[in-house]
Amino acid sequence: QVQLVESGGGLVQAGGSLRLSCATSGRTSIVHSMGWFRQAPGKERDFVAAFSWTGGSTDYADSVKGRFTISRDNAKKMVYLQMNSVKPEDTAVYYCAASRSGRVGVPDYWGQGTQVTVSS
Repeated sequence: QVQLVESGGGLVQAGGSLRLSCATSGRTSIVHSMGWFRQAPGKERDFVAAFSWTGGSTDYADSVKGRFTISRDNAKKMVYLQMNSVKPEDTAVYYCAASRSGRVGVPDYWGQGTQVTVSS
């Protein structure tokens, strides 16, 4: 019903910036919250950032507060993650996620992921 495709990942030096994009398609009207998660090698998938139309809220993991910003362009049906002042520990595969509920913590749809590597 909903398809998500991430892009914008790559190699960036510590302290630099990167913007990830998530293109949405399909029955996007059923989506009420979206967010970003990341998974480093050998680690579990962690929450990064999210927003909810129904809740009117934005949330960030403590590790990225003040550095990352989630945003969206409703006209383009795009969701973005602006990553500033990146650190080596930000290295991970980043996934775009969407939920039919107001809680993106329990996503119904996932993108395929895009690799972000931060060099020191």
